[in-house]
Amino acid sequence: MSATRTIDIAQLRSRFPAADQFLYLDAAHQTPLSLTVRAGLDAFYDQALHTAGPKTHWLTRVEEVRARLAGFLGANPREIAFTKNTSEGLNIAAHGLRWEPGDNVLLLEGDHPNLLYAWLGLRAKGLEVRLVPQDGGPGKKWADADTFAPYVDARTRAIALSHVMFHNGQRNDVAAIARLAKRHGAEVVVDAMQSLGVLDVDARELGVTALAAGCHKGLLVPQGLGLLFTPYDAERLPPTYTALAGMADTDEDLVIGTEQVKLRPDAQRFEIGNFNLPAIHALGAALALFEEVGVRRVEEHVLDLGDRLIEHLDALGIPLAGPRERERRSHIYVLALQAPGWPEFLASENVRVSSVRDGIRVSFGLYNNSDDVDLLAGILRRGLDKRAHRAA
Repeated sequence: MSATRTIDIAQLRSRFPAADQFLYLDAAHQTPLSLTVRAGLDAFYDQALHTAGPKTHWLTRVEEVRARLAGFLGANPREIAFTKNTSEGLNIAAHGLRWEPGDNVLLLEGDHPNLLYAWLGLRAKGLEVRLVPQDGGPGKKWADADTFAPYVDARTRAIALSHVMFHNGQRNDVAAIARLAKRHGAEVVVDAMQSLGVLDVDARELGVTALAAGCHKGLLVPQGLGLLFTPYDAERLPPTYTALAGMADTDEDLVIGTEQVKLRPDAQRFEIGNFNLPAIHALGAALALFEEVGVRRVEEHVLDLGDRLIEHLDALGIPLAGPRERERRSHIYVLALQAPGWPEFLASENVRVSSVRDGIRVSFGLYNNSDDVDLLAGILRRGLDKRAHRAA
């Protein structure tokens, strides 16, 4: 059943006031604040204002949200660490995985810079970074096991990639890539920034060593909070830096001697304390919203909007830079409009989108509806007509 018949879009949209201020099609950059998440933030700030900070209560809330987030990801709370952003999680994995000089890691050409930089910075220590071309043949605009197989060898220690690519919306086959890596004794690290909160992601089923994401896009939270999922212990993925929050069996009087450092065996060994408490409260509110709506319904909804957009693009003669196949898409659709003036024209029409390397990026959120797609199509037609008139 189409998600547009199972989600009350009008009711959801009313919780995102910005969606009615302009044509907001930029969820891949930042989602607008919802009234639901704002209420979570307000609850935190009200407590801070009137009680000077019930820290014990707030830390209990951290664990409640961690458990809720784990359920959202199909994980165990012990497999979840809170971070600042996607980049921190990716760097934890890149610096923690065990490798020797001469070993290699495989990355996709054109992937997000922060994913690449996490590994490129290790070349000075002897890690070989191999950039894998994405050319999978005619019509194939996503990465799978066949993409990486020719580049894997006995010294490949990791494959790192985005689940959904920011610049064209392709949904890579992470589970198949993880199976390939496992056969060769390699690890898989995934940037899930553009998939969490949009696609129905089961972190365990993907079979990856680490999955990192920020919370300010699909997860609807203001910037400054991220997460890291890993099912591996400190022997497989030790932390690069340590603090009290990541220690096991700490002294309640906080007296530390020269005894052996004993890390927590779970993902919390990566945490260094002083959580972004307002953002974690906000995440709790966002997860409550997803539990109400159902993330699978969100996924079907944005794919339905994509189907409608592709129909319009075909009628307008505008190529799509990414995949057309529904199972290889997400909420991101890049229109191959690279002629000068398109960003300015769309901004003048009160449309919020992003310019990326392959054209104009349209990205849907759960608050968008079919009228938004039709309105965009009309604006695009006017833009094309204006260009044709000037060229005549």
